[in-house]
Amino acid sequence: MINEKKTDIDMLTYEKKAKEAGYNIVCGVDEAGRGPLCGPVVAAAVILKDSVNIEGINDSKKLTEKKREKLYDEIINNVEAYGIGIVDVDVIEEINILNATKKAMLDAVENLNLTPDVVLIDGNQKINTNIPQKTIVSGDALSKSIAAASILAKVTRDRMLIEYDEKYPEYGFAKHKGYGTKMHIESIKKYGLTPIHRCSFCKKIV
Repeated sequence: MINEKKTDIDMLTYEKKAKEAGYNIVCGVDEAGRGPLCGPVVAAAVILKDSVNIEGINDSKKLTEKKREKLYDEIINNVEAYGIGIVDVDVIEEINILNATKKAMLDAVENLNLTPDVVLIDGNQKINTNIPQKTIVSGDALSKSIAAASILAKVTRDRMLIEYDEKYPEYGFAKHKGYGTKMHIESIKKYGLTPIHRCSFCKKIV
């Protein structure tokens, strides 16, 4: 418990620095789904409450699926505001995954019901907004706002892939969430591509 609280304190460093600089409403942004062979790229934007401490928030990749699901509910019920941005496969193919990711992040920020004073973004790519922004490499492990966003983005996308699994049961989407596992690649070779596959990502497979 001591270590977890210490982590929480450390992970609020960027938020505290932003507020010391005069930015009262701090938003964290992260995405999920840049690398998979199929499905959308999903981003989330989160503004934490100063008065609420949600313990256990960390980079979504470091958490179990069960823990992410639990934290997802805690986050959406206890934050100041959150927004989700979803960019589907056809747009990914049209504008490429980098631009699609940036669009999803921007959409997430614009879907907030509160306008932030500053946006903390995971990675090194800025988005097309007039709101002051700071990019943080590995931000999902360094900023609690970004980590919370990473959980919302990951859970939202995973739930979408589980729904796709019901429509395309041969591919095992519920297990690998669209990533290029051996099982997924073998399914593509056997059954071909579905409408949710990113054709540009699958050129070496089919």
